[in-house]
Amino acid sequence: MYKVAVLTISDRCFRGQREDKSGKIIQEILKGLPVEIVKYEIIPDEPKMIKDKLIDYSDNLKVDLVLTTGGTGFTSRDFTPEATREVIEKEVPGIPEAMRIECLKITKRAMLSRAVAGIRKMTLIVNLPGSSQGAKESLEAILEALTHGLDMLADREH
Repeated sequence: MYKVAVLTISDRCFRGQREDKSGKIIQEILKGLPVEIVKYEIIPDEPKMIKDKLIDYSDNLKVDLVLTTGGTGFTSRDFTPEATREVIEKEVPGIPEAMRIECLKITKRAMLSRAVAGIRKMTLIVNLPGSSQGAKESLEAILEALTHGLDMLADREH
């Protein structure tokens, strides 16, 4: 059983101006896996807050996987990849590459995602797009390999 945190990063969702559909879809997709969602939060697009949450989930909650949604686009308030890069110790470029490759088969807009993935201590952190469809398609693109990666990270048989 893996411990997972889902972090939605959106000013509008945080203020209650929009429903967090992507965070809910992520949780729904995870139901079929051997995971326990130990934390689900919505925060604004604030770099320090993003970093603080990622560090807390990794260092204190010791989750195996953090899935973020939102903040990976081009707007002036999109800071998720930069905040993630500041806290990870090892980048895992294959994960966002796979997400973009698979999602490009569905929409050319997939190339606009700046998502990153990486490891902090024993936690894998993966940025997903903020749109509910983008988050769903991106997570589905990597789902099969995620458990294998988590097994490797935890030094379990794989």
